[in-house]
Amino acid sequence: MKYIKSHWDESRGDKFNYWGTSEWYFELDEDNYVTRQIEIYENGPTLKYDEDNIEDEYGGLAEKTLDLDEMEYTVMSNADFEEIWKK
Repeated sequence: MKYIKSHWDESRGDKFNYWGTSEWYFELDEDNYVTRQIEIYENGPTLKYDEDNIEDEYGGLAEKTLDLDEMEYTVMSNADFEEIWKK
């Protein structure tokens, strides 16, 4: 598994636009499919998705592989990801 963090410098563009920008955390398998995902918004809630909670009224787990060549991200440890996941 790989663990990465990426900042999204735009708001959602929907009725939750006031949540502001967000930090996204991903757990990726060997093919870069997202197995767990956390979204933490500047002025709003924390959203978490995995195989037990694939989607809700606010969004959902990424359905495609992430192209790591096309995005800016920081690698993080499993322990750091788990700490955020448990919050």
